[in-house]
Amino acid sequence: MTEEEKKAVETTDTATPVVETPATETKVEAQVETTATTTDTPVKPAAAKPGDKPAFRPRGGQGQRGGRPGGRGGPRRKNFRREKPEFEQKIVSLRRVTRVMAGGRRFSFSVAIVIGDKKGRVGFGLAKANDTAAAIDKAVRVAKRDMITLKLTENNSIPHDVQTKYKASEVLLRPVTGKGLAAGGGVRTVLELAGVDEVGGKLLSRSKNNINNARVTIEALRQFAVKK
Repeated sequence: MTEEEKKAVETTDTATPVVETPATETKVEAQVETTATTTDTPVKPAAAKPGDKPAFRPRGGQGQRGGRPGGRGGPRRKNFRREKPEFEQKIVSLRRVTRVMAGGRRFSFSVAIVIGDKKGRVGFGLAKANDTAAAIDKAVRVAKRDMITLKLTENNSIPHDVQTKYKASEVLLRPVTGKGLAAGGGVRTVLELAGVDEVGGKLLSRSKNNINNARVTIEALRQFAVKK
């Protein structure tokens, strides 16, 4: 090559400079292209296979079951403690009685109940009502009204023997040592709720009426009651 041709080539190289694109612009363009492709083509959910189980969907909202609060997975309630009642109660007899009227028969419920605190107080109540719950409430009110307070010995026993009769029922109560409460039926129910221990009770009659047996026990314990 001649010197003139070499000078011509050098001038062309200096006249056309090469411009390099920064790497940041290429990255931005690539991100724009990827977002455009993702938004334009929606993703379809995978088809369920025949052996797969359906997804679980709870009925109520979060922390609820069936739309009601306190369900499984929800916030638990604080420890709720029910207050202990003042008196314990046991039903001695529950019967459905019938009264014949001019228009037909009328049914009601008769409830005999014994209540006590096992600390010397005991009472007996008998009431009737059209509903069982109402009859129990009435019987409890009657028992509280006629409640007696006993004066027991140091070992929760009675001071001496006692024999009492009420209608067809007759009972004998006597203090015993080392045998606990030896009685059955309505007599035992009254003595347990009264908190009487180390006592032997025996029905001298053949009556199997629990109402009269409980009443005669109350009348026998009334001799050791504190006078108001």
